[in-house]
Amino acid sequence: MHESALYDQTNVDRALSNALAAGVTKIFVVGTNIKSSMEAVALAEKKEWCYAIIGVHPHDSKEGIDQIGQMLKRNNPTVVGIGEIGLDYHYDHSPRHIQIAALEQQLQWALEYQLPISFHVRDAFDDFWPILANFPSVKGVLHSFTDSTTNLEIALGNNLYIGVNGISTFSKTNQQMWDAIPLENMLLETDAPFLTPAPYRGRVNEPAFVRHVAEYHAKRREVELEHLARATSANASKLFSI
Repeated sequence: MHESALYDQTNVDRALSNALAAGVTKIFVVGTNIKSSMEAVALAEKKEWCYAIIGVHPHDSKEGIDQIGQMLKRNNPTVVGIGEIGLDYHYDHSPRHIQIAALEQQLQWALEYQLPISFHVRDAFDDFWPILANFPSVKGVLHSFTDSTTNLEIALGNNLYIGVNGISTFSKTNQQMWDAIPLENMLLETDAPFLTPAPYRGRVNEPAFVRHVAEYHAKRREVELEHLARATSANASKLFSI
């Protein structure tokens, strides 16, 4: 679940109920700014099968990240990662030098608190890879990865996981790239309320729909759904230590 501020409590409760009915038994609630990160923690504290990932997205990095550091100091056990952080040169909602500074500080916190990272990188890999090289022990996932096979290979060389979501079920490009992701490096994700997978395009996305992403890739890889679901779930559990 993502951008929790877009949901009122009724919608949150319905989304959680739908997720359980679809067989989704663990949910990562991902922050993108201070407010949504606080909301992620609040929800994770209420629901024992929800986990918070907190951080400041590159779009919002100009607003400051200090409160994330303060939240991390509390060592809240519901916080299992830092994210969604990174670089976005497609929109440049925050100046690039501020994006870079925010990324580097949050990478440092990842080392300090031994937490994995959910990365957002768009049109910025030329700057991202050298920065990541300065933090070689950091673990993480490239969230919503839609880039090239070349950058996929670099990511795998850096022992990163690759986040695959609803885009992959309707995009006419990148299919061979997604097919090339080793199953041991693949994570399935929602990115709710955006990027709703087929066959529910046009509806608000929710965690229950991740099942359709799993079904799509199981069919493409000619493997049983249970096999793919078990493998990707194990990857998530390993990365986020849950």
